[in-house]
Amino acid sequence: MPTFSYQAVDPVGKRTKGFLDAANEAAVRADLRRRNLLPLSVKTTKQRSGLGGSNRLHRLSLKKQVLVTRQMATLVGVKVRIEDAIRIVATQLTGARDKALLLDLRSAIVDGRSLADALDQMPCGFDEYFRASVRAGESAGKLAQVLEHLASHIENRARNRQSLQLALIYPALLAVVSVGVIVALLVFVVPDIVRVFTTRGADLPGLTLALIAVSDWLQRWGLIAAGVSVVFFVALVSVLRIPEMRLKMDRVLTRAPMVSQLVLQLNSAQFSGTLATLVKSGVPLADALQAAAGTVPNRFIRSRVAEITRNVQDGAPLSRSVQAAQVFPPMLVAMIASGEAGGTLGDSLDRAANDQAASLKVTVSTIVALVEPAVLLIMGGIVMLLVMSILMPIVGLNALAG
Repeated sequence: MPTFSYQAVDPVGKRTKGFLDAANEAAVRADLRRRNLLPLSVKTTKQRSGLGGSNRLHRLSLKKQVLVTRQMATLVGVKVRIEDAIRIVATQLTGARDKALLLDLRSAIVDGRSLADALDQMPCGFDEYFRASVRAGESAGKLAQVLEHLASHIENRARNRQSLQLALIYPALLAVVSVGVIVALLVFVVPDIVRVFTTRGADLPGLTLALIAVSDWLQRWGLIAAGVSVVFFVALVSVLRIPEMRLKMDRVLTRAPMVSQLVLQLNSAQFSGTLATLVKSGVPLADALQAAAGTVPNRFIRSRVAEITRNVQDGAPLSRSVQAAQVFPPMLVAMIASGEAGGTLGDSLDRAANDQAASLKVTVSTIVALVEPAVLLIMGGIVMLLVMSILMPIVGLNALAG
């Protein structure tokens, strides 16, 4: 049954709005009149083709995901039916597409799908981690707890992303402006200076000749090089969308010098945090591992987590399976083994996740702190070479004139 949004006024002229399930628009208007309301507008919020159309491609912002998830957790926790909880949450949103997304989700549940199956029909709306966690929570009967932990996780992720973006804004702007100034000097200023030197018949130093060669190359081939770079970038992105190529690239990243440590820390923190959340929520370990595998960004490490899941399903201890995967730090393996031995796996995973997150935060903070001086040094060095290449022949001309 489709869902309609309506606007109406009561006998005293007060406007009201909301949502109603009905067979058609006429049924909605009749229902409103029975409630002594005068309908002003009635609109369908759902395409009858099901979870299709543009709503499947719409994505909630992280801020709205936190709001939706936390409110749903509260409502489901007090035994409100999931379809009613989604309808109530939809009324709190202001964006028309956000409301339509949730109401499409609700319509799928009313039609008999589970929440996890309905979420799978709109992969752009909620990421893989969200969908996998909901599926695990539903299967374990712990949906409210999982939704609460999901809200906290998304909130932390949004806060970390905002902090990183704010820290990188200044270096990024500095790099863009510096590159623009350097290109403008090479394309527009250097040719005029070269003409002055050549008319005087001066012998130019090697640094100046190199600068002239770079300037000539940019004028002749700069636009072509920029176009080729864009095509190469697009082609690279397209190739990396192929699962086999992405798997190979991710495997290289786990072994590449200077990059592998950051990659392993990031994936380890994500895996241990998700697993801790689900285990503490009462989700069975095998289901929790399957959900945690969906949260690991690196495809190669994700394949290793899938092997860990199969080993655990076959009866192997989690600590031994994680150690055999050889993609997680020894400290995480030790914490898992300690938790298994003491029957406190959830708490041990939580402590390990906090340790991994703290270590990752220190690493990211160090990298961000080094980016700004590195950009200053590189751009300052390039500008110094430009100035020297221009000043050296000027000094030579002054010496000839003297």
